[in-house]
Amino acid sequence: MTGDLAPLAMTMGDPAGIGPELALAAWRDRTTDAPFVVFAAPGLIAAAARRAGLTAPIIETDPAGAKAAFSKGLPVVPLTNRVQDAPGCPNPANAAATIESIERAVEAVRQGEARAVVTNPIAKATLYEAGFKYPGHTEYLGALAEAWGGPTFPVMMIWSETLAVVPVTIHIPLADVAGALTADLIIRTARVVDRDLSARFRINRPRLAVAGLNPHAGEGGAMGREEITIIKPAIEALRAGGIDAVGPLPADTMFHPKARARYDVALTMYHDQGLIPAKTLAFDEGVNVTLGLPFVRTSPDHGTAFDIAGKGMANPASLMAALKLADRLTR
Repeated sequence: MTGDLAPLAMTMGDPAGIGPELALAAWRDRTTDAPFVVFAAPGLIAAAARRAGLTAPIIETDPAGAKAAFSKGLPVVPLTNRVQDAPGCPNPANAAATIESIERAVEAVRQGEARAVVTNPIAKATLYEAGFKYPGHTEYLGALAEAWGGPTFPVMMIWSETLAVVPVTIHIPLADVAGALTADLIIRTARVVDRDLSARFRINRPRLAVAGLNPHAGEGGAMGREEITIIKPAIEALRAGGIDAVGPLPADTMFHPKARARYDVALTMYHDQGLIPAKTLAFDEGVNVTLGLPFVRTSPDHGTAFDIAGKGMANPASLMAALKLADRLTR
């Protein structure tokens, strides 16, 4: 086992998605000795095991008992909110349990009962129907982190051994990106990335490659002026502050092997500009890491997959990569 280290705290994700069966498969196929505990409805996990044909005893416990239980079965901390079990059928009635799972996993880390949060996928649209007011997981975790004291600035990074990317703007319509993009936003994001890559990933002086917004990085202003008025001044300010940042670079030439060898992380100006190459190059190995929090949070880099939920077809590779990275960053 991992000596005196606390377990990793895993959320169940949307009960109608593949999270429950991924948790089971990750316990069955575990390749790391780091124990984890799932905050979920035990009945939901047991039903998922039966449907998927997974032999994994469900052991109800608290975080303190997770390490002792882990070798015998999947440790599960029961939730107080009830869950309706219907794979592939998202239900706003499950929102309270989904949110409770996240809150209790974060609180377990804050109390020292767990050492990192590993989240299974949620369905934001389903939560919105129930009144959820945050754009997504990342922003909600940032709000919960304020219990540590002081404001946070959460930053989403998609990480794999092949490529790491950080979108500066995240869950907003593409039509709103240019208006939301500011030099201050780029600078704040890059500073968080530089700090966490150094402190948590142990990268000495991280190399940041900053993409342009427009085709050909604006072509000297012929295809847009955001590179001139926003992105380049931000990069100059970062370099003046001692951060190794280059750009703005044309996004269409940033992701081939020789280009990737020149940087540790790519900062892109909007969601798909970075996540398309990241998921194309390392879909099953990609991990969503939230930087800028007072705790480590990782997550598989995919969604709820309602279309295959309950069929035993879900691939646990990305969740297992998330567990492995959370373990690595908190040892």
